[in-house]
Amino acid sequence: MKKAVILGAGTAGTMMANHLAKKLPEMGWELTVVDQEKTHYYQPGFLFVPFGIYEPKDVVKPITDFLPSIANVVNEKIDRVLPDENKVLLQNGEALNYDILVIATGSQIAPDEVEGMLCDQWHKEIFDFYTYEGTCALGEKLKDWKGGKLVVHVTEMPIKCPVAPLEFAFLADAFFVEKGMRDKVDITFVTPLSGAFTKPVASDKLGYLLKEKNITIVPDFAIERVDSENRKIHDYGGKEVEYDLLVTVPTNMGDSMVERSGFGDDLNFIPTDKCTLQSKVADNIFVIGDATNLPASKAGSVAHFEAEILYDNILRFIDGKPLGETFDGHSNCFIETGHGKALLIDFNYTHEPVEGSFPLGTLGPLKLLKESRVNHLGKLAFRWVYWNILLKGRPIPFVPATMSEAGKQLEQINQQTIID
Repeated sequence: MKKAVILGAGTAGTMMANHLAKKLPEMGWELTVVDQEKTHYYQPGFLFVPFGIYEPKDVVKPITDFLPSIANVVNEKIDRVLPDENKVLLQNGEALNYDILVIATGSQIAPDEVEGMLCDQWHKEIFDFYTYEGTCALGEKLKDWKGGKLVVHVTEMPIKCPVAPLEFAFLADAFFVEKGMRDKVDITFVTPLSGAFTKPVASDKLGYLLKEKNITIVPDFAIERVDSENRKIHDYGGKEVEYDLLVTVPTNMGDSMVERSGFGDDLNFIPTDKCTLQSKVADNIFVIGDATNLPASKAGSVAHFEAEILYDNILRFIDGKPLGETFDGHSNCFIETGHGKALLIDFNYTHEPVEGSFPLGTLGPLKLLKESRVNHLGKLAFRWVYWNILLKGRPIPFVPATMSEAGKQLEQINQQTIID
């Protein structure tokens, strides 16, 4: 019996397991999923926990609730992959052979990459919200924080969900307004980018919102170190930003097993064909989600679109057919802006976010790059969609894996180019 092994039971790995379970068993293949965790985290929900919008219990469920029953589930840490031997070594000394390997080990924060960030003030005055522990600790801190200089900081790109730090700043503004203490809080958004976002049109729109909400932006900040004693962050160019409460997005890196396997880049992301999702390590190794080095957002929607295309390509690979070069970097994301409103963006490798209507072309009903209550409700509804549709490998109605140009005001890009 041939063996397909998936490394990782997070968002991408779970979706791939459910896709492959539709066909592989009836084709005589055995399916195995490996993950050291027994808990599945709804990571988009981490954004809401510090503000009391979600409770910690709302973002956790057992991984076995979502993996197909036909799959063998191995709860062990992964040591490394041996591509030349078609073998995965586990840290308990066991080995798993495979004919096809799907790597979905995601990314994780590495606060130790910045001098002084991981110190005795970690989760006391310096927080992340990209981990369950971090977001829960930050929620406790904000309950009775008296105010001061709040700095929302991004260390370097790429990161999971590139808009999440901006969303945090917007939600913080609304949170303190609702608590009647916004005048006691100075919010600063510090980024290594030259603007609020990576894409010009969206960056202009989001930058305007920062200004409108009286949130100071410090761009082009390449952090060198955190001085927790004096509550300052310093960059390599000599700039410094003071804080009373630092909410940071540390360096994001691929799983350490990638480094031990010897085939990742400097951040442990795996070289991957951006259109087929076949790794550049070996023909029978495929990569999905945050583990890739693709020039696409590291977000759940991207993994969802990738999963649909990778499923088809794995079946093609098994049948000896050419792989479809069809993944276009499609990303779709609601951006919380506070006070019950949100933006929606939809883009890919070649098309940046612009205004328009979604998903039914000019019929909408959702508006792109415009704040609305409907978009906010869509963001909250996504949790149900995630648990009940995405993880189970089901398509989202009217939202194809590749981006549609229908309803988008693509002339905005040309206008922005002329302005720049």
